[in-house]
Amino acid sequence: MSGDRRVVVEVPESLAGERIDRVVAMVTDVSRTEAARLVSEGAVTIDGVVATRGADRLTGAVEIAVDLDETAAVELPQADASIEVPTVHVDEHVIVIDKPADLVIHPGAGHLSGTLVNGLLARYPEMASVGDPLRPGVVHRLDRGTSGLLMVARTQVAYQSLVEQLAARSVDRQYRTLVWGHPESPRGLVDAPIGRSPKHPTKMAVTERGKPARTRYEVETLFTEPVVVAELVCRLETGRTHQIRVHLSAIGHSVVGDDRYRGARESLPCPRPYLHAERLGFDHPVSGERLEFESAVPDDLLAIRARLS
Repeated sequence: MSGDRRVVVEVPESLAGERIDRVVAMVTDVSRTEAARLVSEGAVTIDGVVATRGADRLTGAVEIAVDLDETAAVELPQADASIEVPTVHVDEHVIVIDKPADLVIHPGAGHLSGTLVNGLLARYPEMASVGDPLRPGVVHRLDRGTSGLLMVARTQVAYQSLVEQLAARSVDRQYRTLVWGHPESPRGLVDAPIGRSPKHPTKMAVTERGKPARTRYEVETLFTEPVVVAELVCRLETGRTHQIRVHLSAIGHSVVGDDRYRGARESLPCPRPYLHAERLGFDHPVSGERLEFESAVPDDLLAIRARLS
């Protein structure tokens, strides 16, 4: 399924006790795996409250709403050796990738092939059985327009460990970005829940019904010519969809070049959101050794920065 679509269903009392993901699969005609993915990404609400676990059970008659705008293909992703996979670290358990901008992480609506996962499966076919079969090995993501470091799991042991590290907030994820305006404070914490926008289902927004989200930022450089912008370093404490972009837009400092969250402006044209995942640190899932990686800001963003003073 694809396209912007919202399914709203009144679920009767007779389904009380059923798992949420099973009911979502029933009312939307998607697979159980896909239903679980929709729940995990915050696309399912029950009586207006975002569901967080597909394994939870309904307690009575409720209204379930499901946003299907980003529903992935139900076919399993196929190997495609033509997709480049720029790796900075590979061992038998973990792969660290330096993702170029414009590369989609896994198949979904509008991108059924040509994704990073397709390229990974061609090189590491054993990954097909790791984690979610619709996005094998994927433990966190970068938006299509975001470049930089990303870790994926080659084994189920690694997958479980990396997911747990992300949940425990022990993974170091640092991003470099350029935003409009000058933040009042040289450093700050945006602590605001993120969920789907009630007005625009394909966007995320700060909303009381969203999932907890925390972004720390620090101002590195202030620019005044030819426009007033600031270079920030951001650290994620949680990993919600579009988190940095949504949080910075919410405090009045949209990411330069971000056409979805009010950051694309003619006074400083930028071909994509100015956002780069420059540092990644985590504990190796088997050895326990701390691994740290860095990625230089790519040329397309450096060219934008070179115009500023």
